[in-house]
This record gives sequence, C-alpha cells and structure tokens, in this order.
Amino acid sequence: MPDKTGLFFGSFNPVHIGHLIIANFMATQTDLRQVWFIVSPHNPLKAKASLARDRDRLHLVRLAIGDNPRLRASDVEFHLPQPSYTIDTLTHLGEKYPERRFVLIMGSDNLATFHKWKHYERILADYELYVYRRPDAPPAELEQHPRVRSFDAPMMYLSASYIRDCLKAGKSVQYLVPEAVYEYLESSGLYR
Repeated sequence: MPDKTGLFFGSFNPVHIGHLIIANFMATQTDLRQVWFIVSPHNPLKAKASLARDRDRLHLVRLAIGDNPRLRASDVEFHLPQPSYTIDTLTHLGEKYPERRFVLIMGSDNLATFHKWKHYERILADYELYVYRRPDAPPAELEQHPRVRSFDAPMMYLSASYIRDCLKAGKSVQYLVPEAVYEYLESSGLYR
C-alpha cells in the first residue's frame, strides 16, 4: 500500500503556530506518513496584492518546520499555471509521485464551500479529504461523504491577517509564529 501523504494547501502569509499544530496533528495522530505544506502562489479566491512574495512565504514555511521529517514545504504550485487549482496540482503530483497516495487536508469551513471548487466531484472520487473541525464552521453536506474523515485537532483562533496587522503596527508576534520565523520577520522587515 502506498504511503499516504497529506497536502495542506495555503498562502501561509505568514505561516504561524496554528498551521503547525494542524500539520503536526495530521502527521502524527492519523495514518498519514508525511504532511506537505503546499505554498500557493495565488488562491483564485484571494486578492494577490495582500500576499508577500512567493519565495519569502516558502522560506518562512521551511524555517517553521525546520528538520521535522514528517513535514515538508513544497513549491510545486510555483511551477504550474496560475491561478492554482487544486485538481491540477493533484494531477501533477500524482504523475510525479505515483508511489504516494495523496490526501487533502482542510478545515471544515472549506468543506462547506468545497462544491464551488473546480472539478470537486473528481477530487472526491479520487482522493480522501481529512477535515479538521472548526467550531464556527457551518455544517457541510459533504461531512457524511465516505471519502471525508473528520478530526478534532487542537484549534487556535489565530490568523495570518492578525499577524500581518501586528507587524504593520510594530507589535510583537513572538510565540504566535515559530521562533525561527519570528527572528526572520524581525530582521527582514517583511510585512512592515
């Protein structure tokens, strides 16, 4: 049976402790062998102007995960047509890594709007979805789908936009991001 690899998509603008808690939970408390952070260059549902440069966000994810063998940063979407669609990334990764079985990781808030994704039926037919429950997310019809598994991962009310706002205002984000990310943000002036 091929190794199961979780794909955690996001802009990670910037990556923070909440992202790492979810990724580590999925990598260590489910049947996934590894979790890959798929740093998205441009989510079709988000304004591109608010994003830090792609390579800066990838660098921050690499700093955040350090040498954890269960976590990995991926720039796969940097080399695909933009805007990035999950189905295209999944197809590309499946061709490049046929020995792996890929699983999508998402919050229950995303599951509620999953029917709006490009070729969502094909994704559901070919891939499992590992969903971490968010207490404020509306119930989703797809929760009962046989390819959807829900998990109660530890949650934090923390957002990348809150961190960006703190940085712009000159406030500390220590302990909201991993120490290596904090040090880089302090020395680089990113998001200020």
